[in-house]
Amino acid sequence: MAFAQLAEECRRAGGNEEAVSVCRAGLAHHPGYMSARVTLSRALIELRRLDEAQAELDIVLSAAPDNLSANRARAEIYQLRGQLPEALEQYRRALVLAKYDPSIEQEVARISRALAPPPPPAPEVEPATPIEELFDFDAFLRQLDAAKPLKPEVTLPDPVAAAPAPSVLDEIKLAEDDNDPFSVLERQLRDSDGRRPEPDESDQRERRMLAELDQWLTAIIDDRQNHSSN
Repeated sequence: MAFAQLAEECRRAGGNEEAVSVCRAGLAHHPGYMSARVTLSRALIELRRLDEAQAELDIVLSAAPDNLSANRARAEIYQLRGQLPEALEQYRRALVLAKYDPSIEQEVARISRALAPPPPPAPEVEPATPIEELFDFDAFLRQLDAAKPLKPEVTLPDPVAAAPAPSVLDEIKLAEDDNDPFSVLERQLRDSDGRRPEPDESDQRERRMLAELDQWLTAIIDDRQNHSSN
């Protein structure tokens, strides 16, 4: 029964071919020695003879499903084949049996990260478009110029033309009083008053004096007309 220990020492020393030979020779006499089959499967894994190794492990796990070394060796086979989901499931099963084995925990974490879906790509943020490209200021200014209303031409009124035309009665009265010097003076004052622009504060006094004179002349004319009619 010492052949299993001899084969394990050969495997650890790197003599995997010798370990395989020792195991097969011993298992020919002791086929139920499961530890020797596990050593044989591990030597075959090192030689990358994965199908032969899996056949040996199937025999072990069918007889002892809770064999930690067999479960871990099968997980390694799945991992070497690139069957990561199966390898992860097998490593988790071995971790339950190992009771927090750090090396198995590391393999579970590493394969879990490899199987995790990649994060969604970050949305591409387009660079902000300069406002000069979004808004044509030159065209806007042209539109403003086109929308400006035309300034109306302001024509200053002619003081003489703006004066109200004399009525028919005024013309008759003026015709009758052409020979009266007071009437002539009154007419000249009224004409000049109609042609004068609107007074400002500086000539308010002059306006008052002219108004008083106009009232005085009007009273004289009215008095003369009353005498003439009598």
